[in-house]
Amino acid sequence: MKHSYSKLIYATAAVVLAAMIFLLHGQDLTSGKTYVYPGNSNTKVETASTKVSGKLLNSDNSAGNSVLHELNNELSNVAGKVNPSVVTIFVAQKVKVQQSPFDFGPFQFFNGPADGPREETQHAMGSGVIVSGDGYILTNNHVVQKADTISVRLFNGKELPAKVVGTDPATDVAVIRVNAKDLPVANLGNSDDVKVGQVVLAVGSPLSRDLANTVTMGIISAKGRSNMHLADYSDYLQTDAAINPGNSGGALIDVDGNVIGINSAIATETGGNQGIGFAIPINMAKNIMDQLIKNGKVVRGWLGVSIQPVNSAMAKAFNLENDNGAVVGQVLSGSPAEKAGLKAGDVITGLNGKDITDYSQFRNDIAGTQPGTTVTLTILRDGKKKDIDVKLGELNKDEISSAGGSSSSAESLLHFSVDNLSQSLAEKYGLDSSVKGVVVTKISRNSAAYQSGLKDGDVIVAVNRHPVHNVSEFDKALQGTKKGDTVLFRVVRGNNMFFVAFEVY
Repeated sequence: MKHSYSKLIYATAAVVLAAMIFLLHGQDLTSGKTYVYPGNSNTKVETASTKVSGKLLNSDNSAGNSVLHELNNELSNVAGKVNPSVVTIFVAQKVKVQQSPFDFGPFQFFNGPADGPREETQHAMGSGVIVSGDGYILTNNHVVQKADTISVRLFNGKELPAKVVGTDPATDVAVIRVNAKDLPVANLGNSDDVKVGQVVLAVGSPLSRDLANTVTMGIISAKGRSNMHLADYSDYLQTDAAINPGNSGGALIDVDGNVIGINSAIATETGGNQGIGFAIPINMAKNIMDQLIKNGKVVRGWLGVSIQPVNSAMAKAFNLENDNGAVVGQVLSGSPAEKAGLKAGDVITGLNGKDITDYSQFRNDIAGTQPGTTVTLTILRDGKKKDIDVKLGELNKDEISSAGGSSSSAESLLHFSVDNLSQSLAEKYGLDSSVKGVVVTKISRNSAAYQSGLKDGDVIVAVNRHPVHNVSEFDKALQGTKKGDTVLFRVVRGNNMFFVAFEVY
């Protein structure tokens, strides 16, 4: 049956399209004659037939209807196969809300105004995919990251309490678990095989609990979306299948019923679906999931360099044939890169024999490689190509990320990246290169910093009233900062200088 799905969808697409054109326009695709069907006045009705892709289409449209019915049945079968393995997740979080002096409760009128914050319970929902019969469920970190309590409703309506197994904010992946057995398990596919234009279905619970297990259809619109500012490590699949709030953590499936992505976000100006949704490729999600289940945490490979993408001007300056690859801007002292002999100004063009076409993907590949693994980098130095073997270290909170000039403090704690203000960044963001500070190069829209007004291209010149001129000073100024602390940035944007303050969570 697996092959029949794909064969039906792709091999008969032309047949279905031709049939629809034939029905709508009455055009004989072989003879060129036009026929007008009953319902048009003063017109003679003639019987027409034509062969399209080897199928005979008659004026009664029996063959066309048969194809459409078969297509409809197969899509229904796929949805029916996957739906039981997709769950609805309900979360509750207790938050403190500062009361107004004039915020009177029903029994406070004679006791004077309310004083101090009050505690409220906020509710939210999302979706998840069952990945094991004994209760492991794959979802998004942002669905469960702040939850005090979690419950899961299965396809059959049964509701069960759940606990967090592990989360990874850097990829927005989380694993939770319910106490159950013999659950329906989704089949995880191979996202490396996904092609732009292929038909997909999105399954999840958008907007409200009454819309659980909604199925929508679309195509893969693009691959490798990595600059969406949604997570530190990203390689999103883009789809036009309808995704709305609540779909987060649900399944994106192919026509064989395989999960190829975990739906995570939408690009929208209205808050609802506008045909641009993003899903974490299942290969990335599965790698994170396996580590969370096995170790409760994620370990990442560490190279110890800051890099930047190659633009056309840089390609010309380095005498490169194209703008692929990554330029090494800095090599950290004592890092695996330094030990292997990598130098600032080297252009990394390949990883393990594979060309680097996207520097963000290179960063993901390094991070996704187990520490202790030896990788081969192809570099250009002074116009000459050479291979360098590097034994990767392990990324930790005190080290700069594997392939970016960003501060680890910002990425892991504050959920944004910064880099030293270089000439190329000044040109990219239209900045005054004489300003001393660090540039915000990537920021999560879910972060407190973004919600407080910080944006890409902003230059941070002071942290908690201490001037910072580079990434090292920025890291030092943030030393000791922890969740619950309030940080204060002085920021330059264009000709304006202002402060941004927010609580770290």
